[in-house]
Amino acid sequence: MSIEIKAPVFPESVAEGTIATWHKQPGEACSRDELIVDIETDKVVLEVVAPADGAIEEVMKAEGDTVESGEVIGKFKKGAGGESGSSEKDSGGSEDKASSDEKEPAGSSDESASKASGEAILSPAARKLAEENDIEPETIKGTGKDGRVTKEDVQNHIDNAESSSSSSGAQAPAADMPEVDLQQGERPEKRVPMTRLRASIAKRLVNAQQTAAMLTTFNEVNMGPVMELRKQYKENFEKRHGIKLGFMSFFAKAATEALKRFPAVNASIDGNDMVYHGYQDIGVAVSTERGLVVPVIRDVDGLGLADIEKKIVEYGSKAKDGKLGIDEMTGGTFTITNGGIFGSLISTPILNPPQTAILGMHKIQERPMAVNGQVVVQPMMYLALSYDHRMIDGKEAVQFLVAIKEMLEDPARILLDV
Repeated sequence: MSIEIKAPVFPESVAEGTIATWHKQPGEACSRDELIVDIETDKVVLEVVAPADGAIEEVMKAEGDTVESGEVIGKFKKGAGGESGSSEKDSGGSEDKASSDEKEPAGSSDESASKASGEAILSPAARKLAEENDIEPETIKGTGKDGRVTKEDVQNHIDNAESSSSSSGAQAPAADMPEVDLQQGERPEKRVPMTRLRASIAKRLVNAQQTAAMLTTFNEVNMGPVMELRKQYKENFEKRHGIKLGFMSFFAKAATEALKRFPAVNASIDGNDMVYHGYQDIGVAVSTERGLVVPVIRDVDGLGLADIEKKIVEYGSKAKDGKLGIDEMTGGTFTITNGGIFGSLISTPILNPPQTAILGMHKIQERPMAVNGQVVVQPMMYLALSYDHRMIDGKEAVQFLVAIKEMLEDPARILLDV
């Protein structure tokens, strides 16, 4: 019995998607609810699972193809057990146990040979991407079934190599880059398609800069009091709540109190209307290999520090695995981004429309400060608040940032609301 494999019904804000990775190939057995294909949209990666025990009968949309909401992308045969491509019997009639333990997709004799010779097994899309970037398949660790190298594995290999190259400065070129013969003056280039998520991010950021009257105001905060508080209670906090106490929860709580005092900073613009929100849903920017995503922590005013830290860890894990839902990344009223984890000393964050403000955290660095007429070394952090001047006046923006500074330098203010 054949069943149509369809793309999920996309939310209204998502027009189309792209087939990212087929985790199962035609003829390969799979169990009910087992992941068979990933579909990447401009917001999240959606997973399609097997509708029953059986095998994929036909793939109608290959990796890289564009699909629409609810479109048929393949056919699934219920009850099919898949074919074993390497369970041939030898001349003595006995089955080769080593090969019969592994099931291969139908029509994959080249993969069987690859297994026998120890070579990497690549999906067609993965092999094409590897060849385009001059990457040796044996250097890529496969995460698919039986160690199969997927297109995503190749892309991750490329991204990691780029990251290593940029962080090592003038060190040797990445392993997947072609060797450069300086005598012949070769200048190699590498072209990598932009993912839907990264393209969407680029479009939103450009739109924010073009449509908002964006300004940035700066201040600095002495992180000593918060660091001392963490040092004093970190062990008890972790024992009681099962989570480490980080800085982001302090910033989220301080921002929440400041947002209640300055409602315009917690507002959004909808056409010619200014929408004021009586709640604080704070987005926390998370960097992933696919691009920047901003999951939202709801009703932060009613959460404790431990609840916030748990949400941050949960979202970070989901973002890394590409499993954030669209509902988890929409509806925020304010955003916090932390460039300090990458070493940024100061920056001007870009607004996350339709929000009217975003807070930028940065690296904590010891600096000599004048305290009561004495020069004292203090752990300081620059803060940046980018805001939409159409909605927020400069006075409000500065006072909002000062309120956050005061609460972080005296954390008791967060509890006492003073």
